[in-house]
This record gives sequence, structure tokens and C-alpha cells, in this order.
Amino acid sequence: MAQNKVVILQDNDLSIEALKGAISELDGFEVVGASTDGEKGIEIIKSVEPEFVILGIVLKNVDGFGVMESICKNEQKPKILVVSSFTSENVISRALSSGAVYYIAKPFKKEIIKNRLLELSGKGEIKESAGIEKRKNTLDERISKIFIAVGIPPHIKGYYYLREGVKMAVENPEIINNITKKLYPMIGEKFQTTASKVERAIRHAIEVACNRGRIETINTLLGIRAYSASDKPTNGEFIALIADKMLLEGA
Repeated sequence: MAQNKVVILQDNDLSIEALKGAISELDGFEVVGASTDGEKGIEIIKSVEPEFVILGIVLKNVDGFGVMESICKNEQKPKILVVSSFTSENVISRALSSGAVYYIAKPFKKEIIKNRLLELSGKGEIKESAGIEKRKNTLDERISKIFIAVGIPPHIKGYYYLREGVKMAVENPEIINNITKKLYPMIGEKFQTTASKVERAIRHAIEVACNRGRIETINTLLGIRAYSASDKPTNGEFIALIADKMLLEGA
């Protein structure tokens, strides 16, 4: 079986070793290069032509954005997963618009890394060590699958704000009654932005899904015909409906 080649570029050796450990648990994946130096990383990527690059933002000589700029010029472009401790909306947005497929914040769970690699390689969900039972998806993954199904692309800010809003509503359903005064400001604080920008970005994300004609998908996921093409859910309704679905499924 052909191996998926992975290059790891991170700001420290501990992160590199942790990621190597996670990938070593996957069949069909091989770490073929690693470095804390972005300039050296570019050379490795050109030499080994990996399928995946797990990239940090802070690197020696050339930072993660410089590495992504270089990758975009390559004929064969690997899929890029950014793993970084930066959580500001500007950094996340820039990384996604520069070519990253996923942005994973540190500290990370190795299961998330493994699942993202399996998902992007088309191998599906992780199986337990016994090789029989499928691993239960994390809440983040389950929400993300719904967003992708209804047509909300992961490169827009509203995708991340919405996901955070759903998680908050799952943890504290009462917060949906204080969406303007509590939920938006809390999301804004986490992503270092304003409540009004959070509200607008979430509205945009929902409108993108509706404009793509995914209303029927939303109705199917909910199990009821809740909306028509001319009747779009509000921010609060959408967050509450997805949160309810997660809770009913045992979130």
C-alpha cells in the first residue's frame, strides 16, 4: 500500500515529536521530513513532494506564511494543516486564505490530527486499536461535518464563530436566550474581535449556505421541513437547532 508522505514544520522539537507519535499510529502515513526551519522545510517539500504538510506559523528564517507562498508555486501542492498556538481571527483567516485546509489550535489532541489526515486522504474515521469499533467523533468534528454538508466553507470566519457558538450552546443551552449580550461577546473575546463582527460573520456564513441551495439539506439534517428557500434561519435559530441536534445525539 502506497504511503501518504507527511512533512512536519513546527517551532519546536517537542511539537514535532508529538505529531510524529500521532502519525505513527496511522496505517498508510509516513513522516518523511521535519524541521523547525521554514527555509529548510521548503527544500524538503520540493525534494520529497509530500501529500501533507503539518505547518506552524513561527519558524526559523521563513515563517509559515512564507512556506505557504512557496508551496502555492509548486506544480504538486500538498494539503496543509496549520497547527499553531495563535488564535487571532486575522492569523486564522490569513492562513486559510493562503492555502491551509485546516487550522488546528494548540494544545491539540492527537486524535484530531489523525482524523484530519484520514479525512483528507479519504480513509474515513479512525478505528480503535481492536480494529472493529469506530471512534466516536468529537463534538468539533460532528459540527464541522454538518457545516460542510450544508455548504458553509471552512475558509470563512463565520464557520469558526458558528462552531464556537454551537459548542457554547451545547455546554449551556440557556445562553441562546442571551445571544447578543453574552454569546457574541464571548466568541469575540476568544477570537479577539468584536461582537458585531461575530454577528455579521455568522450571518454571512448562514447566507452562504442558503444561497448555495442547501435549505433542503438543513431540513433533512433537522428531520423536519423547517425552512423554505425564502425563509432563512436567524443566527440564533441556526445555532439552537444544531446544538439541539448535538444534545439529542448525546453531545
